[in-house]
Amino acid sequence: MSLIFLLQQVDVNEKIKHAPNNAYLIGVWIGNILPFAIIVGAAWWMYARAKKRQNEQ
Repeated sequence: MSLIFLLQQVDVNEKIKHAPNNAYLIGVWIGNILPFAIIVGAAWWMYARAKKRQNEQ
Protein backbone atom coordinates (compact mmCIF):
# COMPACT_ATOMS: atom_id res chain seq x y z
CA MET A 1 0.00 0.00 0.00
CA SER A 2 2.78 2.44 0.85
CA LEU A 3 4.49 1.70 -2.48
CA ILE A 4 1.40 2.83 -4.39
CA PHE A 5 1.18 5.95 -2.22
CA LEU A 6 4.80 6.82 -2.95
CA LEU A 7 4.27 6.37 -6.68
CA GLN A 8 1.22 8.63 -6.66
CA GLN A 9 2.84 11.56 -4.87
CA VAL A 10 3.14 14.55 -7.16
CA ASP A 11 5.44 17.51 -6.61
CA VAL A 12 3.21 20.47 -7.42
CA ASN A 13 6.06 22.97 -7.23
CA GLU A 14 7.97 21.00 -9.86
CA LYS A 15 4.90 20.95 -12.14
CA ILE A 16 4.44 24.70 -11.75
CA LYS A 17 8.10 25.35 -12.43
CA HIS A 18 7.92 23.47 -15.74
CA ALA A 19 4.45 24.68 -16.77
CA PRO A 20 4.17 25.60 -20.44
CA ASN A 21 1.61 28.42 -19.87
CA ASN A 22 -0.85 29.91 -17.39
CA ALA A 23 -3.70 27.62 -18.43
CA TYR A 24 -1.65 24.67 -17.22
CA LEU A 25 -1.10 26.41 -13.88
CA ILE A 26 -4.85 26.88 -13.48
CA GLY A 27 -5.40 23.21 -14.26
CA VAL A 28 -2.83 22.14 -11.66
CA TRP A 29 -4.49 24.40 -9.07
CA ILE A 30 -7.97 23.03 -9.83
CA GLY A 31 -6.63 19.48 -9.73
CA ASN A 32 -5.26 20.08 -6.26
CA ILE A 33 -8.39 21.77 -4.92
CA LEU A 34 -11.00 19.48 -6.50
CA PRO A 35 -10.52 16.42 -4.23
CA PHE A 36 -10.78 18.63 -1.14
CA ALA A 37 -13.91 20.32 -2.50
CA ILE A 38 -15.55 16.95 -3.21
CA ILE A 39 -14.83 15.71 0.33
CA VAL A 40 -16.21 18.92 1.87
CA GLY A 41 -19.31 18.71 -0.34
CA ALA A 42 -19.94 15.09 0.64
CA ALA A 43 -19.50 15.92 4.34
CA TRP A 44 -21.93 18.82 4.07
CA TRP A 45 -24.47 16.64 2.24
CA MET A 46 -24.25 13.93 4.93
CA TYR A 47 -24.59 16.54 7.69
CA ALA A 48 -27.65 18.10 6.04
CA ARG A 49 -29.32 14.69 5.63
CA ALA A 50 -28.63 13.72 9.23
CA LYS A 51 -29.95 17.04 10.52
CA LYS A 52 -33.10 16.74 8.40
CA ARG A 53 -33.66 13.17 9.62
CA GLN A 54 -33.19 14.25 13.23
CA ASN A 55 -35.71 17.09 12.85
CA GLU A 56 -38.30 14.70 11.40
CA GLN A 57 -38.22 12.42 14.47
